Amino acid sequence: MANKNGGFIGTDGLDAPDPPTAVTPTAGNAQVSVAFTAPTNTGTSAITGFVAQVSTNGTDYSAGSNTGSSSPIVVSSLTNGTAATAKVWAINAYGTSAPSEASASFTPVAPPRGLFGSVGSAGTFSNVIEYITITTTGNSTDFGDRTVATYQSSSFASTTRGVFNGGAISGAITDTIDYVTIASTGNASDFGNMSGTATYGASLSNNVRGVMVLGQASGGTSDTLEYVTIANTGNSTDFGNLTVARYYFPGTCASPTRGIVAGGYTSTQVNIIDYITIGSEGNATDFGDLTTARYGIAGCSSNTRGLFGGELSNSITDSIDYITIASTGNASDFGNLTSNNWDAAACSSNVRGIFAGGASPNKKNIDYVTIASTGNASDFGDLSANTNQSSGCSSDHGGLQ
Repeated sequence: MANKNGGFIGTDGLDAPDPPTAVTPTAGNAQVSVAFTAPTNTGTSAITGFVAQVSTNGTDYSAGSNTGSSSPIVVSSLTNGTAATAKVWAINAYGTSAPSEASASFTPVAPPRGLFGSVGSAGTFSNVIEYITITTTGNSTDFGDRTVATYQSSSFASTTRGVFNGGAISGAITDTIDYVTIASTGNASDFGNMSGTATYGASLSNNVRGVMVLGQASGGTSDTLEYVTIANTGNSTDFGNLTVARYYFPGTCASPTRGIVAGGYTSTQVNIIDYITIGSEGNATDFGDLTTARYGIAGCSSNTRGLFGGELSNSITDSIDYITIASTGNASDFGNLTSNNWDAAACSSNVRGIFAGGASPNKKNIDYVTIASTGNASDFGDLSANTNQSSGCSSDHGGLQ
């Protein structure tokens, strides 16, 4: 029933419209697109426009607003990461309708970013961090600098923080852990330290914990896993052990519950895939095998599927394997990178897998694939320099969804 605004005895009142219905939000980067169905009862005058307003507490609809002549209406300047609801009002010459029912909750979010650490001339120490927007294509952009110049490090991320750990520094290896805020740009800050120096390792995470595969640690090839709570700072804590000690960049990835460690090098390359439950400490369990023994692998994932790209085994290849993270079993062929590669970095959103840099020859190209399908990679863009033995992480990988 439209709102009555007035009238004379014996005549119809002058009515505002009925409220809109079916209010449906689609969140974006600091904004929401609010779709709705206009009322069929427009009152005693044609509708002249609509108002969409946003609330972060379900009561006060003043967090953002905009007007429009039809559906949808975009409300901008919202705060990424803050949940909200929307209502819509219809307007005619005689007034404003009652508000619509509140929409379902939505959360604006920045497009997923991928970070690459230690970007620089291949085989040299670098503190450079570069980033890409995973949903687009194009060359990487300077983000800032790590606290140390390194290579052979690894990294992991929550939705807000990117964390880099370990690696070779000039004349030694390091136990350094540092971090950045992914949504901004700027130099890294000190996070803490690993239990000892480590290099040629790998890392994985969900939105709470980062787990580090130490790789080549102070006492030699290691089976040690350590973890940190990403939202805090501090030194890492023992998590457990792999089924087999290994180093030289095993491929890692995660769902929100499981972490996967694939391949690597002992006295020779291995095809072993292990898994852990990220939320609890304990030793890894056998998952299955890669399609071939390999090391120097780049790993990434959606929340259901893990990908492992490139390898050095008997030869350098362009192959990509995949697994279903929630199950166990051997890997299957996914497709191929744009060229033979190993020692690349990787990151992902829940949709796209990204492989960047790598060796043989030293590369700066960035490839991407669609994780839910199978097929060959496509060109994404380039890093600023030929880079290998770097690391990647992102704000929207499979461990976060």
